[in-house]
Amino acid sequence: MILYRWSTVNNFQSLACDDRRFSYQFNGIVGGMDSRNTDWEGGYFPLTMHFSEDYPSKPPKCKFPQGFFHPNVYPSGTVCLSILNEDSGWRPAITVKQILVGIQDLLDQPNPADPAQTEGYHLFIQDATEYKRRVRQQAKQYPPLV
Repeated sequence: MILYRWSTVNNFQSLACDDRRFSYQFNGIVGGMDSRNTDWEGGYFPLTMHFSEDYPSKPPKCKFPQGFFHPNVYPSGTVCLSILNEDSGWRPAITVKQILVGIQDLLDQPNPADPAQTEGYHLFIQDATEYKRRVRQQAKQYPPLV
């Protein structure tokens, strides 16, 4: 296992690589949001990136834990982000850093035009107060690693 520390890349921490034949899996943490005025502040959210043997021709599969609350995260935890869509948004030149920054931006700026989760989407659109409360509650469930 190879361990990387990306503490200088917009608050990403501890990326580990698990080499299994031709696929790679990175387990990391997205968090610390650059802006201290977000509802996601203080949360460090576990993220898995699975790279198939077809990478970089195909994008990695990016997942938060199952049940992660966000309009653009499927109930399975899979991230719905345009640059990860192999049919339209993916380009082999997209870097891991660009993916991670894109996911971090998506957390605080959901895309209501591409919902992946009914509950998160409806609260984001219809009840901003409850949506923000749920986001802050989730951030507390994933405190920083010390």
